[in-house]
Order: sequence, then structure tokens, then C-alpha cells
Amino acid sequence: METSPDVSAERTGWLIRELTSDHRRTALEVINTAADWYRDFLPPEEVGGPEMDESDWDAEAARMTWWGVFLDDGTLVGVVGSEPIGEVVLFRHLYVLPEHQRTGVATTLIDRVERSLPDSVEQVIAGTYSANFKARGFLEKAGFAPVSDSESVLRTFYDIPEDRLRGSVAYHKRLAT
Repeated sequence: METSPDVSAERTGWLIRELTSDHRRTALEVINTAADWYRDFLPPEEVGGPEMDESDWDAEAARMTWWGVFLDDGTLVGVVGSEPIGEVVLFRHLYVLPEHQRTGVATTLIDRVERSLPDSVEQVIAGTYSANFKARGFLEKAGFAPVSDSESVLRTFYDIPEDRLRGSVAYHKRLAT
């Protein structure tokens, strides 16, 4: 397992590091800006407010590690949370600012987090909305495959509202051991 909190991505010059509570405000800006995309496919009643607020961030930070991608000028452009549960790690809240999507930010972030995982982790799981074709395409390109029983996986590993659960799909990626 890598122990350095700051790792530069060779091909990009970006800095990938663990986030702290000091990054909360800017991370929430990334999450809520990127989540505006949900308005294109979710019913209006499900996108009334921000995707995440400070209390949500704090609750998530208590059980997982937040990671971020920073540009050379220090701008945070992408975030993801990694939550270990036994031999599984959940990737949660993967968001990239719209103007930086399709530039390798998410791939670089996921690759870095996967390299930081202990050898005991056998697979990574990620959930997304069924209608979120951008996220689904990214996950498949990154080596994730849809699980055969998304509802069971989501109920086992995620604590999400029933309406979100019904409209979501789970993906997994087996890691080399």
C-alpha cells in the first residue's frame, strides 16, 4: 500500500491526494456542480436541492476516505470517496467538474485509489443511476462490469433511499491479488 498522501500523476502533472475537512467547501462545489447533470434524467422531485451539503460530507467522511485531483494551480477538479467494507471497497461520489470531464481526471483518480488499496481487497463496487449513461460508460471503460443482481448488491453495501435504489445499477471490478 502506498503511504504518501500526495502523488503526482506522471502523465498529467495533476496532484492526487487524500482530502481533509479543509477541502470540504471546494469538494462540495465540485460535487454539486457536477451533479447538475442529474437534472437531464432524474424526475424533478429528486433534484430539488444540492446533491450533498456539509453535514452529508461530514457523515461520509466518518466512514470513508475522500480523494481529489488538483490542477497545477491548486484547483480541485475531481473527487471520489473510497469506503472499505471487508474485502470490498466502495467507490462513492465520483464527480468531476463538467469542463474537466473526458480529460482523464476520473481515470487518474480511480487508478490512484486502486493502487492505494491493501492486497486484501478483492473487488471494488460502484453504483450509479441506471439512466446515467456517462457514468455507466466510464465505469465500463475503466474495467467495471454490471453485477447480475444490482438490487441485492446495493441493499447490502449502500444506505440509499428506496427511490434511488430502484433507479440505480451496481458495477464491480475484480482486483488482481
